[in-house]
Amino acid sequence: MLNFLLTRLFRAALTLVLVVTFAFFVLRLSGDPALLIMGADAPPEAVDAFRAAWGLDSPLWVQYLQYFVAIFEGDLGRSMRDGRDAAEVVAERIPVTLALTVPALAIKIALGIPAGIYAALHRNSLADRVVMMLAVAGFTVPSFVLGLLLVLVFAVQLGWLPSGGQDSWRHAILPVVTLGLGGAAVLARFTRSAMLEVLGQPYIRTASAKGVPWRLVVRGHALPNAAIPTVTILGFLVGSLVAGAVVVESVFSWPGVGRLLVVAVGNRDLAVVQAILLLVAFTMVTANLVVDLLYGLLDPRLRAGGRG
Repeated sequence: MLNFLLTRLFRAALTLVLVVTFAFFVLRLSGDPALLIMGADAPPEAVDAFRAAWGLDSPLWVQYLQYFVAIFEGDLGRSMRDGRDAAEVVAERIPVTLALTVPALAIKIALGIPAGIYAALHRNSLADRVVMMLAVAGFTVPSFVLGLLLVLVFAVQLGWLPSGGQDSWRHAILPVVTLGLGGAAVLARFTRSAMLEVLGQPYIRTASAKGVPWRLVVRGHALPNAAIPTVTILGFLVGSLVAGAVVVESVFSWPGVGRLLVVAVGNRDLAVVQAILLLVAFTMVTANLVVDLLYGLLDPRLRAGGRG
């Protein structure tokens, strides 16, 4: 079990290093933030002074080493727009984003898992076809299209809900529903596939042949074994709580981390973008690490594989 845990921790740390490295070089090779912030008409002396003030005049590898050392010291840099600490700028937006993504996660779980189980237990029935049709529609329709459709119906046509902003709890309904329906569709499809695979295993048929009641077979054998692949999707959904609403926040003008990322990328605010990407990577890596540990608890064969 120790080797299993150490292997996962090493992979998590390596993933964080790769994400930080990729983000650092891509952001700096995609354009000069000095020219974007100062403007194309700014005097060359002012642009050079800006680069020197923010350390952009150093060689790229020197900037990278300085940034990497600063991360271990807890310094994520300062925003080039207002000089505030980048970690502070991002931290104040996290509760705003979680106000959308946490209720949306609850909707995904409450709708997706039961729908997938029901569809699997009634395979090839009308209910199964309806559930899968809705799941495919929810999975394939982009979130911004679904969000705009909801705005058109409930905000423009019916006038029941506001189309954007963050002034009250009513403003959160449409973005939460938009996020929740898409994730519920994904969970329903994977849960159904996992259940069908388990229901076709020999031990399920053996338990039924022994006269075990079908509901006990499902509850005692099918559901626990089908939980393993479903946990993977849940881990991804939990890991995307911070950054999973980039598009939806833009559609509904919700001032969360996702909208901040869009604005910071457009402004070439390097420290803020890097802080957000580091936060997203840490969240995803932590969620995947928890999923790996749950795998080891749910399936001892994976722990044996980890020792190998």
